[in-house]
Amino acid sequence: MMHDLKVMLVAGEASGDLHGSYLAQEILRQWPNTRLFGMGGNLMKDAGVRLLFNPTSISSIGFLEALRSAQVLRRVLLRFGEIVERQQPDAVVLIDFPGFNMRFAEILKRKGIACVYYLSPSAWAWGRSRADKVAETATKVVAVFPFEYDVYKEAGADVEFVGHPLLDIVPEKMPSAKARAVLGISGDHPLIGLLPGSRRQEIRGLLPIMLRAVEILQEKIPGIEPIVSAAHVTAQEDIQQISSDCSKHPRIIQGQTHTVLSAVDLAIVASGTATLEAALLGVPQVVVYRLASSTYFIAKLLVRIPYVALPNIVAGREVVPELLQNEASPGNIAAHLGKLWQEEERCAVQAGYEEVRRLLGEKGAISRAAGIVLDVARREADDQKA
Repeated sequence: MMHDLKVMLVAGEASGDLHGSYLAQEILRQWPNTRLFGMGGNLMKDAGVRLLFNPTSISSIGFLEALRSAQVLRRVLLRFGEIVERQQPDAVVLIDFPGFNMRFAEILKRKGIACVYYLSPSAWAWGRSRADKVAETATKVVAVFPFEYDVYKEAGADVEFVGHPLLDIVPEKMPSAKARAVLGISGDHPLIGLLPGSRRQEIRGLLPIMLRAVEILQEKIPGIEPIVSAAHVTAQEDIQQISSDCSKHPRIIQGQTHTVLSAVDLAIVASGTATLEAALLGVPQVVVYRLASSTYFIAKLLVRIPYVALPNIVAGREVVPELLQNEASPGNIAAHLGKLWQEEERCAVQAGYEEVRRLLGEKGAISRAAGIVLDVARREADDQKA
């Protein structure tokens, strides 16, 4: 008999909301008698998760920047501690959002509640101490990168590599002409995609630089037009506000990232999950990022890896150019895009992308991850009954 299970899912940003929604759908497909609740965004809500709090509008990046919302998140932590005490979920799934979730994991450990990390804290970047903390608190770690598995295994965590969920989420690349038709774009002129991230800080810091880079690039590639991909409604509003200062307003498309990437010839992408999406869809890209100088200084002291762009991290070499801080200038970005427009450079990038796809594992990651979550939840439920 299929008994009821209670599973709490906790995500705090747009990418976590996306991955949480797919995981929720698959959990319900495999075990319909699961009651899902927790923290996330509208995608998780639509997938059947009863939201207790939606933090996606306040999520931020950086040590000092995050303090602006720290009081809010501290109150949510206290509230969630009370909720798990009352609800006694069979398992809690922590999705990315390490600043919050690593603290919540400590609460769960003290209360004896099983916890599964999915898209776990990037211990491979931040060093052994983070891996040790995760190993101490996690019942199970679901690894989506092969190097992530190695780091957590060495730290003593119960870890399983499932492959990357984007292999399931990102569709086959749509023919460019069809993608343009879906987006309502006529003609066969060159297009460049601008993906400035989902956080307000990212958009305000990166989009003006991206737009200026396109203006410079237009001197080299006449007729190339920008399309800005907006992750959600709030992001679209910020993008519209920034773009209104441009002499020529770019086309803004909300919520169709994969179609945008299928339509464009090149892309400028904020460092994050979108860089892998662009790689899987074969789009030559320049990866950019800027942090507050204080945050960047601290990160340089702590981060242990030579790259920040996920395709480069996965391949262990520079597959795509990544420009950080002052290097992410409009002229520098335009110069790298000009190189990517050349056939030889595009072929080298595509070869690197093939390597990245191979290293990310096999399709079916979401199904395997859901199976692991349900195994943990059923085991905990059975132990409670015993």
